[in-house]
Amino acid sequence: MSILDKIKDKAEQLIGEAKEKIGQMTANGSTENAGNHNQLPGETKEAGRDLHDKAAGDTHDTKEEFGGGSK
Repeated sequence: MSILDKIKDKAEQLIGEAKEKIGQMTANGSTENAGNHNQLPGETKEAGRDLHDKAAGDTHDTKEEFGGGSK
């Protein structure tokens, strides 16, 4: 996956965390909840990309193990 996509996902999470902290510091439940809500898409995308990368690595390893890897 693209490094740019990973950066976007992490930024999305950090923005959500910042909103959550601001909501906690100001006792504003609405902002805190919005922060939690903003973090979820970034975390979900990051987890999906991690699974995709792991699966791609496992497939490559399996091909090499059975002699099908490119040289």
